[in-house]
Amino acid sequence: MASNVNPTVRRGRLGQELRRLRELKGMTAEEVAERLLVSQSKISRLENGRRSISQRDVRDLCGVYEVEDHRVVDSLMQMAKDSRQQGWWHSFGDIPYSVYIGLETDAASLRVYDPQVVPGLLQTRAYAEALITGALPETTPTDIEKRVQVRMRRQDRISAPDMPLRLWTVLDESALRRVVGSRHLMRDQLEHLVEQSQLPHVTVQVIPFEMGAHPGLNGQYAILEFPDAADSSVVYIEGVTSDLYLEKANDVQQYSVMYEHLRAQALNVEQSRQLIADIAKDYAR
Repeated sequence: MASNVNPTVRRGRLGQELRRLRELKGMTAEEVAERLLVSQSKISRLENGRRSISQRDVRDLCGVYEVEDHRVVDSLMQMAKDSRQQGWWHSFGDIPYSVYIGLETDAASLRVYDPQVVPGLLQTRAYAEALITGALPETTPTDIEKRVQVRMRRQDRISAPDMPLRLWTVLDESALRRVVGSRHLMRDQLEHLVEQSQLPHVTVQVIPFEMGAHPGLNGQYAILEFPDAADSSVVYIEGVTSDLYLEKANDVQQYSVMYEHLRAQALNVEQSRQLIADIAKDYAR
């Protein structure tokens, strides 16, 4: 796959354009589905980028929308072709959150809040293995190793020499206090967290226990933003059996405002780094 082609993001862009063409035509998804003798859910999945789209699908939809400019049709057909190529993560087989990995791979910035654990992009290999093993007790060692390898590969975005991912992480203090694996492992993890927090494009803040109730008590989420202004920001909420992706402007705005409150209530960068270092020393005793 060409390095500048991200199939997940291409599907999203293509879906947005197909939705725009449908709305310009004044048609509902149900009306389009009836014309093409397909389910309404298929049209919805194509438009939200959660389903791969064939060039035939694009051709049929352009026919329904009466798109006469062949350059537009050809461009959409090429996007459909690119969107069916495979990203690096497909070489690891079936990954439950592959859609998210595709978005993360193409994102320019990522804001993460996690109340329980250190985010995947900042985990050590040992921490990731212990965490996955504990969270998925019925997973085979082979699958655990595959998940760990994928998590480590995702971290290439942090160390990329050109345009690394801009990462802002807000953690609850409980993520630092929860002993995953062993105290020795936690010391190494927190020391790694301190080291990563010193990178110019990585910001880590901690909400201490003494802050009490705060807007993040409902759980983990991430906000992804992309370099192309045409790509909408996405809120990602991880689930047990399925994940949630929010792209409506109002939803993204609400989560963004909540994130600003979290950043304001958290310790500043230096205070957070000191707290993490102090807890790491406690684990060394």
